[in-house]
Formats: sequence, structure tokens, C-alpha cells
Amino acid sequence: MSDIYFPPRELEVMSILWRLGSATVAEVREALDEKLAYTSVLSALQTLEEKGYVRHEAHGRAYRYLPTVGAERAGGSAIARIRDAIFHGSAERMFAQFVSDRDLSRDDLERMRRLLADRLEEEDK
Repeated sequence: MSDIYFPPRELEVMSILWRLGSATVAEVREALDEKLAYTSVLSALQTLEEKGYVRHEAHGRAYRYLPTVGAERAGGSAIARIRDAIFHGSAERMFAQFVSDRDLSRDDLERMRRLLADRLEEEDK
């Protein structure tokens, strides 16, 4: 599972599982922006399970689905694809685009500065 890719519907389902920690088909269905048939949500969860991204546990008469891959790991894979496809492999260009976002608060920028400082310190060790 080195490169993780989720089509839009599967990503939305995974996002719900990451946020809730676990959920039944009915709970996922309720949390979706688009109202889908129960069987459509079940199918998405079964597909994710076949791919190894979720697992299920019996919970009464229903199954409770749990993510087996973390959001950070999936996000890292997605970010790498964006870096390669849009920024031609340049992390610097991608970072410049990101920090130019005028909606970022000063607090956001300060936290990013600390993250960069910590990362540079790790490199110096």
C-alpha cells in the first residue's frame, strides 16, 4: 500500500471514517453530503475493505467499519501526486503556492514556520 488513491466518493467515505473513528453504513450514509442509497454506501465500504483501507467488526446486527490507513498516510500520497503532476516535482513551488494563500492566518503561518524550523533541526542532527 505505498501509493494510496481514492476516487472522490471513496475519499468522502474515508474522510467520514477518519473523523468519526468508525461508523456503520447508516452512520456513513447520514454524514455524506450527497444522499446515496444504503446499497451504494455499502458497496463503497466493501470496495474500500477489498483494497485493504478499512475493516469491519460485528456490532449487533450491523457492521462497524474502521479505517486501516491513516489520513496522514493517504494525504502524503495525494500530496506527492499533486507535487509531481502540477508542480513538476518541485516541493518549493508547491510550498510557495500554498503559503501565498491569503486566507491563512498569522497563527497558521507561525505554526508552519515552527514546523519548518523543527524539520531543519532534525536534518542538522
